[in-house]
Amino acid sequence: MRILIIGTGGTIASARTEKGYKAKLTIEEILKLAGIEGNGVEIETKNVLNLDSTLIQPEDWVTIGEAVFESLGNYDGIVITHGTDTLAYTSSALSFMLKNVPIPVVLTGSMLPITEPNSDAPRNLKTALTFAMKGFPGIYVAFMDKIMLGTRVSKVHSLGLNAFQSINYPDIAYVKGEEVVVRHRPELPEGEPSFDPRIDPNVVHIRLTPGLSPGTFLAVAETVDGIVLEGYGAGGIPYRGRNLLEAVSKVAREKPVVMTTQALYGGVDLTRYEVGRRALEAGVIPAGDMTKEATLVKLMYALGHTKKLDEVREIMGKNVAGEINSNF
Repeated sequence: MRILIIGTGGTIASARTEKGYKAKLTIEEILKLAGIEGNGVEIETKNVLNLDSTLIQPEDWVTIGEAVFESLGNYDGIVITHGTDTLAYTSSALSFMLKNVPIPVVLTGSMLPITEPNSDAPRNLKTALTFAMKGFPGIYVAFMDKIMLGTRVSKVHSLGLNAFQSINYPDIAYVKGEEVVVRHRPELPEGEPSFDPRIDPNVVHIRLTPGLSPGTFLAVAETVDGIVLEGYGAGGIPYRGRNLLEAVSKVAREKPVVMTTQALYGGVDLTRYEVGRRALEAGVIPAGDMTKEATLVKLMYALGHTKKLDEVREIMGKNVAGEINSNF
């Protein structure tokens, strides 16, 4: 069995400097410090990037995706080490770009650098490697013994070790030592593997707050190809006092405005309240039960394939990589 570990940097690759932690260690150095050995498994390594994940850009998703796609036929599983801050965006992007992956591709990282005592890096690496050897096709995230679908994870804690959760979707599996306890098997498309890196990163995420100016919204809308509007609860747009609904309606006639929610769980249901139904009538596209990260990246993916509003709407409502319940 052959496993490839791709390094992209992040906390797991960090060491102390005069200006704070900085990603600087290679995958080979990380594995040595973590005490990871093959134990009968052939492990190969590839250093693609070495960045704090705050610095990750959409173009880097393409670089990582290319490295994965080029390696699919040569390995039984792939592990990607990545910083935690943007890991959920990267796992979503890879899930949309890489179609019909025939092997496990598992992203992981750590909240404490491998160079620090009691780092969670060895634990998360072992979890990722153990699952990568089990042959479940797809894009996953491994953290704190959990395996989660790549399009369903969000970082929910800035410092705690159990930093990631699967949102509106069950965990795929738990790893106990060398044992993988499967809890859910995702229904993913089948077919020949392909790599489709077409994305349009000219998308903005705006959080709805009391007092948000329609003028500000319109000014921002002029500069982008699409907008993710993070609303309250089940979704809706205010029209009293400041008529943001009118501004959104004007923009939504020309470019996609997708509504997600500030609530972590539950998703968007624009049919539930009057304010939500008005948003639907204005042309807002509901994100359903997608995570904020998957919603943003999927809109980039959709706009990378078409600028036609009806086609973008169709893509956003279709389950591409397990990111949405189409019946929501």
